[in-house]
Amino acid sequence: MANQTFEELYKLVLARQKTPNPDSYTDYLFSKGRDKILKKLGEEATEVVIAAKENKQDLQYEAADLVFHLMVLLVNEGVTLSDIQQELGSRLGVSSVLKERATVEKY
Repeated sequence: MANQTFEELYKLVLARQKTPNPDSYTDYLFSKGRDKILKKLGEEATEVVIAAKENKQDLQYEAADLVFHLMVLLVNEGVTLSDIQQELGSRLGVSSVLKERATVEKY
């Protein structure tokens, strides 16, 4: 798993959803549902913020946990990596400040 890509991780999580294994942490998260997944994602996000103030090794560790839990949420909600790539692609070259101003000016 050392060189695992986001796509490979996503596929692994998706496979775990389709073929539950009672001994799997991933299966545990799916079995507990969205609220548990969201709680864990929030905890991991907080741990990333704290780790960022500590050192690079802690940040890497916590970021990996955050990415894993994000993948579980995406799979649970039926959001694909292609969906995320498409959204990111639509933002290329668009200043978020200008985009926000354009939205506000419509009203």
